[in-house]
Amino acid sequence: MQLSKNFSLREMTKSQTATRKGIPNKPTGTHQSNLVLLCQHILQPIREHFKKPVRITSGYRSAELCVAIGSSVNSQHAKGQAADFEITGISNQVLAEYINENLNYDQLILEFWNKSDPNSGWVHCSFNNNVENRKQFLRAYRNNEGKVKYDVYNAEDYVTESDIIGGAKAK
Repeated sequence: MQLSKNFSLREMTKSQTATRKGIPNKPTGTHQSNLVLLCQHILQPIREHFKKPVRITSGYRSAELCVAIGSSVNSQHAKGQAADFEITGISNQVLAEYINENLNYDQLILEFWNKSDPNSGWVHCSFNNNVENRKQFLRAYRNNEGKVKYDVYNAEDYVTESDIIGGAKAK
């Protein structure tokens, strides 16, 4: 089933953990409708802007799959409203900033991105609906104790002295 021009239900439900553990990962009709909205409003516009394939690393997750990977059964992934993804050759920071500046999203997280490695981490983005999206932009990182923390994203946190001297913002 195609959810949009370049995204299929198969790729949005693919999970190595589900396959390995024999966990069903089949979305309900409502979850499929949410996946269509996510693809149409977030993923497809990204694909068209960057003109490169968007690699989905995590899309829909059944409640059983959420438990198996230590995720919340109430996550937006479990509702078909969120995906984690990357684009080969595009910095995840550039990708996240494009989404923030150009798309109507619910939650956007630049996860575990490190300026010294532009290909590090991944982008998490969700879409609720056109009316109730929060436009919440966060970054996820591990603190000194190894715990995952979430802060409001601030591009200025990633500007270095050489960026200022060179007159350009870090990308």
